[in-house]
Amino acid sequence: MAPNDSAETTGEATGTVVGRRKAARYIVPVAVAGVAAATIGLVPALANSGDPDLPKISAQELIEKIAASDEEQLSGTFKISTDLGLPLDGLAGSLLQGAGEGGGKGAAAPEDKLMELTSGTHTLRVAVDGPEKQRLSVLGKASEYNVIHNRGEVWAYDSQSDEVYHAKAPEGADAEKETPRGPEGAPALPKDFAEQALAAVGDTTSVTVDGTARVAGRDAYQLLIKPKQSGSTIGSVRIAVDAENGVPLKFTLAAASGGKAVVDAGFTKVDFSRPAASQFDFTPPKGAKVTEADELEPGKEGHDAPRKALPEKFSGQLPGLEGLEGSEGVNVIGKGWTSIAAIEIPGGKGLPTAGSDGLPAEAQGFLDALGDKVTGKFGSGTVFKTRLVNALVTDDGKVYVGAVTKDTLVRAADGAK
Repeated sequence: MAPNDSAETTGEATGTVVGRRKAARYIVPVAVAGVAAATIGLVPALANSGDPDLPKISAQELIEKIAASDEEQLSGTFKISTDLGLPLDGLAGSLLQGAGEGGGKGAAAPEDKLMELTSGTHTLRVAVDGPEKQRLSVLGKASEYNVIHNRGEVWAYDSQSDEVYHAKAPEGADAEKETPRGPEGAPALPKDFAEQALAAVGDTTSVTVDGTARVAGRDAYQLLIKPKQSGSTIGSVRIAVDAENGVPLKFTLAAASGGKAVVDAGFTKVDFSRPAASQFDFTPPKGAKVTEADELEPGKEGHDAPRKALPEKFSGQLPGLEGLEGSEGVNVIGKGWTSIAAIEIPGGKGLPTAGSDGLPAEAQGFLDALGDKVTGKFGSGTVFKTRLVNALVTDDGKVYVGAVTKDTLVRAADGAK
């Protein structure tokens, strides 16, 4: 295996990438991916024939290679799973079911159905032919769920419930620019994850090239992203980048606490030739229940612009939190990997308690078992933990949440006083 340039890349350096990048338009739009999942994972792909011997490349050059990737056709299979370490199996999926805006549109609606990808292990197939044609299939043991985007129309079909969801762009709209989309959510493919990880690159981040790998039969470089700050629950992010075309093939997020990867998403098989046109044709099966989406209005949030391959600039902020800054009742504390969202609960009350709030003693005991009681200058509260995201709910009605440790949350609450 050839050694690679491991010089660190700072936010200032990576910021030059965007001006030179092309639009990586092959990626599945949110309407098609529709996945409101926080984390996904991969079972290793094909037999590993050893790390390939590739020419040296710097971290900066590899990031530029990702940004310049302009593959518009692909098809393949990838596996996804989640290991948040929640106290109740599948709790994330249960809590998030129908949580997205516009949820409840029927059993086949992407924003509802694909919430199931927030937990467990799943096998998916994808086919993409430019910005106007994409297909995503979730394969079950005895069922299949398909989301198909074809020139401004989105069809989703759940074979288990025999229900169909249909949405189309407004009449006269540009099919590429006005594609109907589901609510913003977490990514589906390794490319999506890579975009979010690179958005966090800044002076709080170390970025290096850490060897090579074989993924889905393709030679790849491995880009390693690690927080420089202490207090984050994220240990590292590893992105396997196709050595030929710059497409991310695999994404792995490791927890600072070690153990199984929290997020590990990647292809087991991939082909960059044009998929058959028939992949994007769909006719509702006879007798299936069809639900039409509400008319989509241009300019409406989530429907007014196509997704971009990489952010306009590298924010140096943990993805997701930068959008909360300035929201009513929300304040973002810190930056980078230890960013924390501080939220005011309306009414200024914390968790319900037995007696005063009418909560049964048994329910109080169950709630207490899920979290850790903490105290500090802020007063007292409860910390609820996963392997990635932790939240402190104070007794006086404030919430502090982020991909940070319990102690970091307590310090943030103390400093907010």
